[in-house]
Amino acid sequence: MSDVTYLTEEGYEKLKQELADLKGKGRAEIAKQIQKAREMGDLSENAEYDAAKDAQGLLELKIAKLESTIASARVLDASEIDTHKAYILSTVKLKNLKLNKTLSYTLVSEEEADLKRGRISIKSPVGKAILGKEVGDVVDIQVPAGTMHFEILEITRG
Repeated sequence: MSDVTYLTEEGYEKLKQELADLKGKGRAEIAKQIQKAREMGDLSENAEYDAAKDAQGLLELKIAKLESTIASARVLDASEIDTHKAYILSTVKLKNLKLNKTLSYTLVSEEEADLKRGRISIKSPVGKAILGKEVGDVVDIQVPAGTMHFEILEITRG
């Protein structure tokens, strides 16, 4: 069994919907592509058939991954999150000590990460560095561009 995946109710429902779509519409579309390619004749030299079979394999792999993620999911309630430390579903206000700028991120699972919405994965460099830290802590975060220094200003529920 794989590791537990922590999700919000919204993220969990989104994954379930994506799985249903892949199993329904996705599989039906691939089946049509395979049937169309079969009608073209000799399968041994049929590039369309090979491409459709490859697409089918990738679709089934994605379905299996989603099923595994959903099976190992634990839905979290943000109202139960302790705000003394940065945990998954915490919103953390950080101050970049070099640039003197503040920014805010909500810590989420990899499946729910969306930087445009300020949601970062707990497995990202920033997420790993601030996980378990408290207000007032200064963290050094190793990123591709070098080391960044942040002070944790505030922790709230996501």
